[in-house]
Amino acid sequence: MSVRQIHNLLSLLEFFAQRQSPATLADVVKHFGWPRSSAFNILLTLVEAGYLYEPRARAGYYPSPRWNQLIDAISQAEPVPDALRAVIHKLAEETGETTWIAAPSGRMAVLLDAVESAAPIRYAAQIGKRVPIHMTASGIALLAAMPARAREGIFRKVDFAGGRKDAPKSVDAVTGLIEAGRAAGYLYSVEWHSEGLGGVAVPVRLNDRIFSVAVAGPLYRMDGKWTRHAEAIQRTIAADLGTECFVWPPARD
Repeated sequence: MSVRQIHNLLSLLEFFAQRQSPATLADVVKHFGWPRSSAFNILLTLVEAGYLYEPRARAGYYPSPRWNQLIDAISQAEPVPDALRAVIHKLAEETGETTWIAAPSGRMAVLLDAVESAAPIRYAAQIGKRVPIHMTASGIALLAAMPARAREGIFRKVDFAGGRKDAPKSVDAVTGLIEAGRAAGYLYSVEWHSEGLGGVAVPVRLNDRIFSVAVAGPLYRMDGKWTRHAEAIQRTIAADLGTECFVWPPARD
């Protein structure tokens, strides 16, 4: 169950990120439709804590650099490896599709970094986006890289009733996909979570952490290219990170 105040705070941060300029109390009330008193209390709390300030008198509030300091401190403790970030940039250029790095977050997979395709029709992969770990190629790749006990613990929490009609609907179905992926060297999904979209992913273990690297896009461009994209992922990772980080061997013809 979500906490409304926390949800409102996150919505406010996203509002500033999109607006890219200070906002007055009236601007915030108009945008969200919040009661004026509630909006005032949120803004005042953030001002008093040093997370909002007024760049110019009476011209509105804007997030202070304290957010940067906070995020930098958090990121430095568990950074996404720079070499892995470089991998998805190279893959995006080679494949022309959206690429990303995912990591496990309970029964979800969370996108830690992403490069969106420049094509007008593309997979929209925002950093921080969460997808069901059991019905996406990147998520099942993460499950495949986990110890069996950890994987079983997640299976007890997931909702197999959700997803589109062709999505895996049982533990046995996901286990079968993992075994098929182990044989092929990669996983792919077709419209399991999002209509008209498909993706291919490879699991990676790096610095005692589990990741998956994925390439995804509209099904009409992805279909028939699963192995080609998987080989691009494997080749780029091997060149930048070395073969020891692969959970599975490279794809075979």
